[in-house]
Amino acid sequence: MSVRFPSVGNVRELPELLTQAIPAEWEDYNGHVNIQYYMRLYEQGGWPLVGQLGLDESYFRDRRCGLFDLEHHLFYLSEVYAGDEVSVHCRLLDKTAKRFHGMMFLLNQTRNALAGTMEFVTSGADLDARRTAVFPDDIAVRMSAMVDAQRGLDWDAPVCGVMSA
Repeated sequence: MSVRFPSVGNVRELPELLTQAIPAEWEDYNGHVNIQYYMRLYEQGGWPLVGQLGLDESYFRDRRCGLFDLEHHLFYLSEVYAGDEVSVHCRLLDKTAKRFHGMMFLLNQTRNALAGTMEFVTSGADLDARRTAVFPDDIAVRMSAMVDAQRGLDWDAPVCGVMSA
């Protein structure tokens, strides 16, 4: 499978959701960041994204709505080392009434390199029924606006080809 990844400049067109220096304790026996911490970075970068969509503490607590991740596809593209500064960026690709499809990008700012990507499908959730659910109208409108705005970018997201909203 041949995938064309965006340039660092392309990814910088997306909002920066998280910037972090990599702590020494994240290094593994191979001398680079252990894979479990890539997921931590994507997860931590996801919270500012969902906040922009209106999914704040009251969304979870009072409305009893939430999110279920359904699928991930990861690419590890270049090593990240302790001491490197990285940033996380996200592009929303599509949405349906219950799901959204997107891609997270991990940039190694220190080395000016795309370090990894995580493509994902996430569903709305009814936290009382513990089932997937339609997004409330106010959230759906915000998601649609973000998807539409990011469709205007002049580069394609490097999707795996088997995932969709």
